Amino acid sequence: MNPIPHTVDLTVKPEVTAFFDEATNTVSYVVKDPASDACAIYDSVMDIDYAAGRISYQSADKIIQFVRDHHLRVEWLIETHAHADHLSAAPYIQGKLGGKLGIGANIKTVQEVFGKIFNEGTEFQRDGSQFDRLFNDGDTYKIGGMDVFAMLTPGHTPACMTHVVGDAAFVGDTLFMPDGGTARADFPGGDARVLYQSIKRVLALPPEMRLFMCHDYAPGGRDITWETSVAEERANNIHVRDGITEDEFVKMRTERDQTLGLPKLIIPSIQVNIRGGNLPEPDAGGKRQLKVPINEL
Repeated sequence: MNPIPHTVDLTVKPEVTAFFDEATNTVSYVVKDPASDACAIYDSVMDIDYAAGRISYQSADKIIQFVRDHHLRVEWLIETHAHADHLSAAPYIQGKLGGKLGIGANIKTVQEVFGKIFNEGTEFQRDGSQFDRLFNDGDTYKIGGMDVFAMLTPGHTPACMTHVVGDAAFVGDTLFMPDGGTARADFPGGDARVLYQSIKRVLALPPEMRLFMCHDYAPGGRDITWETSVAEERANNIHVRDGITEDEFVKMRTERDQTLGLPKLIIPSIQVNIRGGNLPEPDAGGKRQLKVPINEL
């Protein structure tokens, strides 16, 4: 992989509106072209009461209302990766507002791995066909007149990508705020060494590049926040600031990951998100079911 697959144009400054979901500590974004009514939605959230087995759409409806109130036109619904901690609302939003659903092409690897874990059977397609567009490293698309490029940044999952539009980059779970460090790398297909290399690729972007996180957990009890910069991460990230070597990072990340429990929503999230945000098809009795594999995760 080349350090940065495309030239960065810092004169393009997308308008970014964030929506924080407290239940999952997820940040979703509406990213607008300042010169038109075109926008994209990144990493939307579908609500679930897991104990009750109930799905709802309060989080997504806030985004939909914002888009409608501002008379925006949705061109893309982007997933930075197949999330293990929240369910995607992309198909629900797509049904209300349109737009194309996109994710990294390595979702096919994630589908293959988790298709086996959840014993999905031959009817579950593992070719990424649940999405409208699969991005390879360096692929481009447009939000109105703005050029966006997708940069492969695996390590947390094989399908992680950072999306760069003008002076803004949406990093998914590859990075957290400087005091939060980095995402875990112990899920199936994760790799701490690959994650370090991906992060260095992100941090090779211009120092003034705005970076937008997919999660924030307010370490130390500070206020929730989700925007930083390449310069701030390089200077202050507790896991990968300048001067921390790859071997040091891998040792830290491996030891830290061994202490972490699984996300509370990993079982429903993975099953839904590898389907592009769709629920499993109804069974013979017309009921939709999510599986709980025993001793597999």
